[in-house]
Amino acid sequence: MKPFAYQRAKDVESAVATVAVRPEASFLGGGTNLVDLMKMEVLKPELLVDVRHLVSRTIEPAHGGGLLIGAGMSNNELAADRRIRRRYPMLSQALLSGASYQLRNLATVGGNFLQRTRCPYFRDVTMPCNKREPGTGCAARDGVQRDLAVLGADASCVATHPSDMAVAMAALDAVLHTVGPSGERTIPVNELYRSPAEGPQRDTVLERGELITAVELPAAPVAAHSRYRKVRDRASYAFALVSVAAALEVRHGSVTQVRLALGGVAHKPWRATTAERALVGRPATEAGFRAAAEAELAAARPLAGNAFKVPLARNTIVSMLRDLTEGA
Repeated sequence: MKPFAYQRAKDVESAVATVAVRPEASFLGGGTNLVDLMKMEVLKPELLVDVRHLVSRTIEPAHGGGLLIGAGMSNNELAADRRIRRRYPMLSQALLSGASYQLRNLATVGGNFLQRTRCPYFRDVTMPCNKREPGTGCAARDGVQRDLAVLGADASCVATHPSDMAVAMAALDAVLHTVGPSGERTIPVNELYRSPAEGPQRDTVLERGELITAVELPAAPVAAHSRYRKVRDRASYAFALVSVAAALEVRHGSVTQVRLALGGVAHKPWRATTAERALVGRPATEAGFRAAAEAELAAARPLAGNAFKVPLARNTIVSMLRDLTEGA
């Protein structure tokens, strides 16, 4: 690990101002991803600006009946909150499926959105990687492909986003509250992540020095009937091959509302809007669920080593929707 300086910011404004004008500076929240990458010298910030104490660790009522979650909350705190478990169970389940108990105690909600990919070629500084060093190439395309993206990738990058929490947040239409050099703004989670075609070295639309301060969950009665399922190589300490966050409402045998997002298949949490449109107003049958999943995955462009993810995603979607229908 390269030597670095540490600064405990006095307030959000000074933290933002410092990081905005110093390219070698980074915010430090829980540090569970950042410090790992520093140890491997994938990231080499010269200054860490500690912001954990500056942002809220509470959940408050939001306008319209939703909830406003402080970005400083730990993953375990959010997963254990009774309001989250009752109103948004998919979110609690997603959080609990990620990492160990100890890591979840330290990892923050705000930082969870900003995890860097676990692609082994990004984490190996001896290999070319456009995300780490633009223009050097993508070693993953001709390497071990099992964990790579099948949706939204291009020739420059086929890495996947690792967050479980962000998949549920995408399905729930969560909105980020941020403070940056240009002031405060809100960013829907489904608009946060950039396509690899826009330059794989930048994961998100956040400006330099822009800090996530809170996450707003809109009121969504359908979310009370939701689940998160993570398919992985082993039951603990493994990232998703495919994950599905789903909420479903069925009345008189037909789908009236549905929320669906996929993880482990793209550079971002993949909101399955094509499948959602194919489901609403149609009979809640396994054949209908399969047709909707196939419509969503028609855009998949797998590599030779990860083609299994397409049928795996399809079958997981169908299984989730079938289980939610039976439990309705």
